Amino acid sequence: MITAAQLRAARALLGIDQRELAAQCGLSVPTIQRMEGRDGVIRGNVDSLMKLVAALDSAGIELIGEGGVSASGGRGVRLRAAAPASAGKPAAKPQPVAE
Repeated sequence: MITAAQLRAARALLGIDQRELAAQCGLSVPTIQRMEGRDGVIRGNVDSLMKLVAALDSAGIELIGEGGVSASGGRGVRLRAAAPASAGKPAAKPQPVAE
């Protein structure tokens, strides 16, 4: 679940506007506006919500749910640290040791 406040905060962390978010998740700008204009948990088409959450996740946004680990509780968003340059690359093969 994602709240309207989390969505607005996520966009702010990414430094993008509603139009850019709509393009990234394949939704219309009015859909994003409706989602952000509500109070509390965003309700709507499951497919649209899945697209939205997937786009935020791929952009590095971590949604923190109610009761999730945080210093003061409540809901929130976090921008994940960038993966190290070696992430996703296979480990180097060990070299034989000369005796």
